[in-house]
Amino acid sequence: MKFVIEGDYPVLRCTLNKGETITTSAGSMSWMSDGFKLSTTTGGLMKGLARAFSGESMFMNYYTSQQDNQEIVFASSLPGSIVPVSMQGQTILAQKTAYLASTEGVKFETAFTRRFSAGLLGGEGFILQKFSGQGDLFLEADGSLIEYNLQQGETLLVDQGHVFMFDESVRYEIETVKGMKNKFFGGEGLFLVKLTGPGKVMLQSMPVANLAQKIIPFVPTSS
Repeated sequence: MKFVIEGDYPVLRCTLNKGETITTSAGSMSWMSDGFKLSTTTGGLMKGLARAFSGESMFMNYYTSQQDNQEIVFASSLPGSIVPVSMQGQTILAQKTAYLASTEGVKFETAFTRRFSAGLLGGEGFILQKFSGQGDLFLEADGSLIEYNLQQGETLLVDQGHVFMFDESVRYEIETVKGMKNKFFGGEGLFLVKLTGPGKVMLQSMPVANLAQKIIPFVPTSS
């Protein structure tokens, strides 16, 4: 399979030869040539429910090319970035709703924060998407991306919505903001994500929740 990512509001254009397959959540395909065979499955009820819990569809669509040089295109759902990841046996974790598409051999699971109570109260940081295996993985980020390579014991404290992706070797914890005034008047919410190295971390500049907050005051309401 060959692919290219292009455009200011990016699209992922994939060219497949006969017998090659690409996978995506149901409803994520934008347009394609007419030489594909579609197969839709949950991959098992529990797996489907877990994906739905992480913000994806319960169903996965498998597009298999019946001819050479067939194109299938996936558009980003919001202004942001499409990130290609070459999976070579490593495991990475990403924000919920990050998944866009993948080739066969990439395994998609749902992961949860270790501290259930803190994760439950922490909102966005509670549920994560976990990827492993071999193949090409494509993820969707909100806004631009900033990358850090954390050393052993090095720590970042991050507003939850800005966490996009990190290596499995990075320890992920949700911390309560200290101090009552800081909690209620600091404007940063009640929780922060603590990321501790070693490993790579990618942060996104424009979480969709922040974008929504800026747009809401301009949405007309009925009187």
